[in-house]
Parts: sequence; C-alpha cells; structure tokens
Amino acid sequence: MTNYGWIGLGNMGGPMTANLVKAGHRVRAFDLNPEACAAAAAEGVEIVENIAAAVLDAEVVFTMLPKGEHVRSVFDGPEGIWANAKTSTLLADSSTVDIETSRFCHEQSAARGFRFVDSPVSGGISGAAAGTLAFMLGGADDAVRDATGFIEPMSGKVIAAGAATAGIAAKICNNMMLFIDLMAASEGSQLAEHLGLDPQVFWEIASVSSARSWAQQTWYPVPGIVPTSAANHNFDATFRVDLARKDIGLALQAGIATGVKLPAAGLVREHLDALIDEGLADKDCSLIVKQVSPDGSVRGYLPESS
Repeated sequence: MTNYGWIGLGNMGGPMTANLVKAGHRVRAFDLNPEACAAAAAEGVEIVENIAAAVLDAEVVFTMLPKGEHVRSVFDGPEGIWANAKTSTLLADSSTVDIETSRFCHEQSAARGFRFVDSPVSGGISGAAAGTLAFMLGGADDAVRDATGFIEPMSGKVIAAGAATAGIAAKICNNMMLFIDLMAASEGSQLAEHLGLDPQVFWEIASVSSARSWAQQTWYPVPGIVPTSAANHNFDATFRVDLARKDIGLALQAGIATGVKLPAAGLVREHLDALIDEGLADKDCSLIVKQVSPDGSVRGYLPESS
C-alpha cells in the first residue's frame, strides 16, 4: 500500500483518486469544494482539512488543478506543499498549465530538495473513471521512473516525454490538435446534415475513412450518435468551454514564444471566445458546433436550459 497525497478533486481528480483506493492504496486529499470532497469520500478517499494534512507522510503528492495560478498557490507559501511535505516525497503535477508554471515548479522543487515530475494526462473524464488515462511525463530519469509506478493504477499508458516540462509541452500540443479536430467534426457534421445526409450514416462513413479522429469518435457534436457525446445531454460539460479556451490559449502562447504560426488554433480560440461572450463558459466545448450552424441553432441544444 502506498500513501498518496492529493490536491484537487474535480472532474478528473475525483475518479483518479477513486482508482487509487480501488487498487488498495491510501489517499489523503484536499479540495475547497465540499461537493467534490463528499463524492471522493464516498469512494474511500480520506478528506483532510488542509494541504499540510494531505501531504503528511505521503510517498507521492499529486496536484490536479484548473490553472497555473492554482498550482503555484498550493506549492508555495507557508501553507503549501513545499513547506509541509518531506523532501523524500515525490511531487507530480497532472494539471494542464503553462510552460512557465511547470518550469517554476521544477526549479523551485529542486532548490528545496524535492524531485518533481510534470505528469499531465489525456483521456478525459471517461478515461479518469476507467483508469485508462495516458500520462506524459517530464523530469529527471529517476523521478520519472518512480512516478511511473505510482501512476500505474490510474493509467492505460505512461510515456516518458523527456526532461523537465516535456510532459506539459506534449499535453499542450496534444490538446491543441484535439480542439482543431473537434472544429473539423463540428464543421463536417453540420455540412453533412445540411446537405441531407443521414447523421448516423455519415458518422459511420467518417469512422472508417480519413476523417476519423478521437474527437469524432468520442465528442461528435450530434445527439444520438455516440454515447459519450455531450450533445446527448444538452451539451452539459464534460470539458468546459472556459477550460478549453484556457488550453488553446496555452498553445497560442507557446506559438508566440517559439515563432510557430497557429492559424487553426486561433480560429478555435475565436469560436470559444464567442461562446464565452454568450455566457456559455460552463457548457461543453463541443458546443463550438453552434458557431458553424447557419442560424446558431443545433440539434441537442436548448438555450433555455443552459
């Protein structure tokens, strides 16, 4: 049995910790959201009142938080991880953050005598629940090797991406490609429907043709086609619009830093910004399909219910 410390019990952290408990491990976790804590407690996670209690005697501490500023805040300061964990504890951040925040965590962890691994994930809420997430790890070889063992109960695949920040760099590129693929599925599904094609038939054609993608298979923005589509549930969020906007912004920020031109990512950002301006930040990012329909209406979405 391993003692895990955990900070962040949201849509991803909750099911990830549940899988650790199912594998026979002890998880002490902290989150500011009472509902998230209650859901995790029902799965056997030990809820504690602060970060210091979460990292007490932990062999490894994971953070899974929405943004870079949240990650920095839980690591730094007198109430944070660095001030309260033992330096023998391995630290791993599975949040999707900017490169600068990840580098800050690596450098400051090392300065304080800790080992740190950036360990973002891919696979979404369904992958978190099933324990099939893909982890991409960045850090020193020994830290990555040890992190791999701790990650195993939550994962379907663990890939050592390279040195410090390589994991988060891979995640930023991956998510950018995901949202561009989602944009393609949105445009394709709408054009096919307005050309008179049967939605199910067209999806089956795309599934065995060159248009196949993870977004098309999992997030197809038409109701009644794939069971995991948010379109089946009025586009209630599995991946929120505002978080998708955050992630595509990270990619565009990296593009500026490297000089890489990212016009498709820029278009995705424009559509996500338009949804946010409409007050739809908390809906599913696949509602981007609304931006390409002729009149802004799409099957499966009832504005009065949003």
